[in-house]
Amino acid sequence: MLRTNRDKLVKMSVLGMVSPPLRRGAFRIDNQGVPFVLPGVGGITYNVKVGDCAFGWEGDHVEPCVSAAAVNDRNRTDERNQGFNVLSCVGNEAVVVSGDAKGAVGTVTGMHGGIEHVLIDFADADLEKLTVEDKVQVKAFGQGLKLLDYPGITVFNLDPGLLEAIPVESSGDSLLVPVAKRVPAKLMGSGIGAADAASGDYDITTSDKELIHELGLDSLCFGDLVALEDCDNRYGRSYRGGALSIGVVVHSDCLVAGHGPGVTTLFTAVDGGLEVIEDAEANIGRWLRVGRFR
Repeated sequence: MLRTNRDKLVKMSVLGMVSPPLRRGAFRIDNQGVPFVLPGVGGITYNVKVGDCAFGWEGDHVEPCVSAAAVNDRNRTDERNQGFNVLSCVGNEAVVVSGDAKGAVGTVTGMHGGIEHVLIDFADADLEKLTVEDKVQVKAFGQGLKLLDYPGITVFNLDPGLLEAIPVESSGDSLLVPVAKRVPAKLMGSGIGAADAASGDYDITTSDKELIHELGLDSLCFGDLVALEDCDNRYGRSYRGGALSIGVVVHSDCLVAGHGPGVTTLFTAVDGGLEVIEDAEANIGRWLRVGRFR
């Protein structure tokens, strides 16, 4: 069993609301210069869940299931919304505390940067009762998590309960983590250069469809773990030869240049202490029993 500092972590309530779908204007322009009008971020998405393919939807930056933001916060960079986004961790419990769905229990499945949404999975029956602006309280737990026997690995955005459910293995001085796919650093786009990896995500760019297909990345699903090669996420998001980061796919493919499926960071290391093994079933939905795996 992994030794961690779980008993020293702080568990804190953070409050959000189901966010309405947001957009500026009707049209956006895709990476081929073609205008489009499609669903995007926010709201309650009834038919897109963890476990579904992140590609092929008639949408752009689609967020699976429920999108939440800080209550009554119209400014996405407001301190309240930053707190909600940064402190929430993948695998955290989320409880609806207002409206007809009051008492429904969901699970945080990722964070989306820029729009600063926390993404939450709920059962279908609860989605039918949820409405936009219903309040959701997340038991934020996980930031500050350390792997005591692997000091070279930095952990972000990860509930200790999910860590315990991931079938990791010891490989000498390294930790071996299952991932669905490997992603070369040259494909990482929007969000790179951010000051930290404890908030939001960054995107696998998908303008080069031939390369994406060649690497098998067009089969990625929401909730899949991916290995970001030569990506150092310790103090932000940057290129570093030999570094490795592991994250979870949180939103869909995108049409605009420099964007694609978003990845929220879970592990990062530059000392070789982090290794991966490819496993097509490496998806948080299987371990948490959420989305299509309920």
